[in-house]
Amino acid sequence: MSTDTTPPPMPDYGPAVPPPAPPGKSRTALVAAAAAVAAAVVSALITVGVTGGAEAEPAPRVTVTKTAAADDGQSPADDEATQAAEDEEADADDEDGVYALDDTVVYEPGIEVALTGLKRAVTGESGDPENTPYLQFTVRLTNKGSKPLDATQLTVNCSYGRHGRSSDSVFDSDAGLDGGPETKLLAGRSLDVPWGCELPKKEKLIQIEVTPDFDSEAAIFTGDVR
Repeated sequence: MSTDTTPPPMPDYGPAVPPPAPPGKSRTALVAAAAAVAAAVVSALITVGVTGGAEAEPAPRVTVTKTAAADDGQSPADDEATQAAEDEEADADDEDGVYALDDTVVYEPGIEVALTGLKRAVTGESGDPENTPYLQFTVRLTNKGSKPLDATQLTVNCSYGRHGRSSDSVFDSDAGLDGGPETKLLAGRSLDVPWGCELPKKEKLIQIEVTPDFDSEAAIFTGDVR
């Protein structure tokens, strides 16, 4: 009986052979597909991390509308020049308180002062002073505020000529020049106050300062009269 326990030698199968690739797909194709899947996963993770998983909202749309001014026969340059001139004139009036004879001055809260009916005249025998050339006009007060205006506080002062010579007030009962009002002007009403100031026949430039009450500054109306 043999006592040899040496195992028999293993058969020689040669080097290991890798499994065949699936039909129609090469190893290169499989690697490319795996890379594409990995890139998609990474992109999705980045998107979720940035947006927090919420769907991005579209950006707001802004619409700009330009409205053309009505055609008044002037070019845009003419319109701008006209508006600039009007603004400059209005600013000048506001700064120095000087206005044309036909302007209307508005005080807060809604008191308006204007001059109407300017004409030359000569006082008669009942006038003070007599036989004196003067400028006759009406001071129109309009109360668009909510409280009465004490019209007895109205003051009117005049001067004439380039050198500003003082012009005294004229009183003539025949012409209705009896002095200032003696009443209050209620809200929503107007009051016409006849007035006269000396103006020699050779003089044209007149300056009329009107102060509606003690709390207001004087409005200075000035200009030439015929």
